[in-house]
Amino acid sequence: MHDVIIIGAGPCGLSAAIECRRLGLSAIIVEKHFIVHSIYRYPTHMQFFSTPELLEIGGIPFTSPHDKPYRHEALVYYRKAAELHQLDIAAYEEAVSIEKLEDGAFAVHTENRRGERKTRHGSAVIISTGYFDQPNWIGIPGEDLPKVTHYFGEAHPYTGMKVAIIGGSNSAVDAALELMRVGAEVDMVYRGDSISANIKPWVRPIFESMVDKGRIRLHLSSRVTEITPSYVTVTPADGEAPLRLENDFVLAMTGFRPDRRLVTDLGVIMDDEMDKPVFDPATMETNIQGVYVAGVIASGRNANEIFIETGRRHGALIAEHLASRRPARAGESR
Repeated sequence: MHDVIIIGAGPCGLSAAIECRRLGLSAIIVEKHFIVHSIYRYPTHMQFFSTPELLEIGGIPFTSPHDKPYRHEALVYYRKAAELHQLDIAAYEEAVSIEKLEDGAFAVHTENRRGERKTRHGSAVIISTGYFDQPNWIGIPGEDLPKVTHYFGEAHPYTGMKVAIIGGSNSAVDAALELMRVGAEVDMVYRGDSISANIKPWVRPIFESMVDKGRIRLHLSSRVTEITPSYVTVTPADGEAPLRLENDFVLAMTGFRPDRRLVTDLGVIMDDEMDKPVFDPATMETNIQGVYVAGVIASGRNANEIFIETGRRHGALIAEHLASRRPARAGESR
């Protein structure tokens, strides 16, 4: 029996575990994949938008020779943070359901990668699941072809290939530049009349220069409406005739959304307008006593509403609330 079971070992889940232990609460993290899986899924050479100190958890300094750290540095940092705080992490163990018991405690039913089932018990549950398992599908013919992926790791496999990128965010721009550097022919298709206003300021001028030079072909106010094994169809919004582009691969950089099945199955009330759990922002507790949300799971339809910089603070709010409810022990005063 733990004081709290945390579901998800991303930065926000790790931070919650650290803050709970700091206040004397026993905590275990149940993680479907492995520690900071979401960061692992980032492109291999990705550079963060944030400075190192904004990614810190548990009072451990994040040292980096760069103003903005890279993905591989973050992986090392969060591994070290978990190790230094001696966090209890059950990796490769998926929480498949949560049951509230008659005494107010919770049973978290899990299954590991060998198919073995287990039930873990806790007085409270913090749900801190991420979103990389849930890509935003476009819903067009051919999106399920093997040539299509919603994930971009690195450019090397696409050397010399014809690649269409769907999207206009940082991930799409970063992928386009990396692909161009390995000699891929890049067509970038975006429904907006300009790329996202949130493109990293040190990247935007490089991207725009490559577009101006014809190294990247940018199709604005357009949509990919069909994908076949040999081409994609790009339809402009202004009613002009669709373009048929010869194509080898498609990167659908259309974003991701949190998986909220655990919270909805448990009976957590959802904000219908924003598609997000209803919770007290002062404590992160939902309408079900003892059930908390932390990190991106607390966001609405826009998964970018909550970043590591803000989500890492949820754990302290939750831990303080849990500690305030804990019965006073012998010799303690409240």
